[in-house]
Amino acid sequence: MERGVDDKTILDKFVIDFVKIIEKYIKYIIVSGFVAIAHGRSRATEDIDMIIERVSGINFIKIHKELSKKKFVCIQSDDPLIIYDYLVKGDSVRYTRKDEFVPEMEIKFVKDELDEEQIKTRQKLELTGLDVYFSSINMNIAFKEELLKSEKDLEDAKHLRLVYEEEIDEKEINKIKEKIRRFRLNER
Repeated sequence: MERGVDDKTILDKFVIDFVKIIEKYIKYIIVSGFVAIAHGRSRATEDIDMIIERVSGINFIKIHKELSKKKFVCIQSDDPLIIYDYLVKGDSVRYTRKDEFVPEMEIKFVKDELDEEQIKTRQKLELTGLDVYFSSINMNIAFKEELLKSEKDLEDAKHLRLVYEEEIDEKEINKIKEKIRRFRLNER
């Protein structure tokens, strides 16, 4: 399912251009709905979710300046220190291309051991035809089935289970679900 240059979608191109900047500075992963979309699932979305490593304010300013130079703007603010403050507090920020409202890149800092594990186990998923890092398929399925649970997320998980039927590791998914219950749902 290798995609050629001409069959990249608007979302694909947006992700590729954004990632080219981010990966110069820090590790990242693409998570949630775009993972299923990149694997051929037809569903609407206007945003791509990205988790990035925590960085210092000085390094974030460098990232923001390069994003700005490449015509990406942050919806919350033009001031990189204000944007950084949002991220440090655990909020997400959204970037779009200048003068365009969609698509958006929603960025969050790693917030706990689960996110750190996702960054450590990140993968380039060959079936997408995209040279970007995603959280693992097992992670995506576990998050969608255990934490997110919307109809759209459950359909995404079902789609990923079909695409990766031979590679799914149920034991790993169940371990991740247990960590989700412990870290995100505060079940002990």
